[in-house]
Amino acid sequence: MQIQYIAGDATAPIGDGNKIIAHVCNDIGAWGAGFVLAISKRWPQPKAEYLKEKSLRSLTLGTVSVIQVEPRIWVANMIAQRGIRTQDGEPPIRYAMLRQCLGLLAAEAQKLQATVHMPRIGCGLAGGKWEAVEPLIRVAIPGTEVFVYDLPR
Repeated sequence: MQIQYIAGDATAPIGDGNKIIAHVCNDIGAWGAGFVLAISKRWPQPKAEYLKEKSLRSLTLGTVSVIQVEPRIWVANMIAQRGIRTQDGEPPIRYAMLRQCLGLLAAEAQKLQATVHMPRIGCGLAGGKWEAVEPLIRVAIPGTEVFVYDLPR
């Protein structure tokens, strides 16, 4: 599986057909910084679903919510970040939980016959390293086209 790197905005995914925009969320219900701001500018549904799950106390590491936001576009809220701050030198990203989320994402992409679009997930506020995240994507999402977006400078 080859990851295609794109200079652009992951909330405006390229190509035809069904698309899933994937991103990492924390498990404490904090929505308000990072890539979620770009998502919220375009669609209210992903934040509403996340806050609903917070109220139900179901923001469990390793889970994914896939929310349809347009006729051919879904957003995947992947809970793979413990809290929002580095603790004892450990960043908030949880790689094992990200891999679990990516497996669930792969199944959803296959079911929808969708391509997957994302920023460099887990590498912003979650504190992850792309050298650790990219191999997880390659292993967990075989056979699905994946596009990773970097904002133009």
